[in-house]
Amino acid sequence: MVILARRKLQHYFLGHPITVVSSFSLGEIIALVDFITEWMDSQLPPAQVQAELWTMYFDGSLMKTGAGAGLLFISPLGVHIRYVIMIHFAASNNVAEYEALVNGLKIAIELGVRRLDVRGDSQLVIDQVMKASNCHDPKMEAYCKEVRRLEDKFHGLELVHIARRYNEAADELAKIASTRGTVPPDAFSRDMHEPSIDLDSGADVETTALQQANVIEALLAAAEVMEAEQRPGRPFDWRTPFLDCLIRCELPDDRSEARNIAQRAKSYVIYGEDNELYQRSPIGILQRCITIEEGRKLLEDLQSGACGHHAAPRTLVGNAFRQGF
Repeated sequence: MVILARRKLQHYFLGHPITVVSSFSLGEIIALVDFITEWMDSQLPPAQVQAELWTMYFDGSLMKTGAGAGLLFISPLGVHIRYVIMIHFAASNNVAEYEALVNGLKIAIELGVRRLDVRGDSQLVIDQVMKASNCHDPKMEAYCKEVRRLEDKFHGLELVHIARRYNEAADELAKIASTRGTVPPDAFSRDMHEPSIDLDSGADVETTALQQANVIEALLAAAEVMEAEQRPGRPFDWRTPFLDCLIRCELPDDRSEARNIAQRAKSYVIYGEDNELYQRSPIGILQRCITIEEGRKLLEDLQSGACGHHAAPRTLVGNAFRQGF
């Protein structure tokens, strides 16, 4: 208690007279307390040094005079580092935004930054990089791939969308670059004559998506044919063997197939008064099992209307989960 009181209430001890009642010498007590305190401090593990977090603001600008990008880095000590990047090739406003982001990440790597908080006012760029929406333009897809490649160079990287009013510093630098204005003396300047990415890398985005859809359709059709051949004259329903196993304890006559169904049935459960079949995911989520026709209808609903073609795969999966599948 004496040790804790001395350490926690030291400012009171120094600011007020203290009376100690003891049969021992006061000097011996204080010396003992100092020794024990120093010994306890030496036994404590050294404090872990957190990786320093930098902040980067980026913005792109397109004017009649050209395109440009602006970057503002803020170090953990509050030091501001500014960059003006002049783009000398044909670029849209979105390309300018991506060039600002990509070049900002490359500069951060050059500076030895390992943890970076990235902030920008381009909702499109942030959503595409964070996979909240798909990149349907080959150029945007190529830029997204480059950002994700650079992301692996950091121990921690977070992208946050902010309002334009909170990005005025980077916006000002981007306008200086796009208008070919005078670069401030405390800012670094770079000139870009070629894009940061290989435009051919994103040329087959829509073709790949179409091929994936065709593959899924082909697999569904093949499953229907196989099931019809195995169970001629019976309505097709892939859930039937599992329902037979779990409800009626019946297995197929074929020994190999019976072993397969019995093994796989362990991840299925029957739920509700209607004996609906659910599969338990590896993380414990129950996913309702539906027929292939119902699955096809569900995919059509998810990919039509407002969420059609513009929704990323992660978004489509989320929509299906919210519907209970």
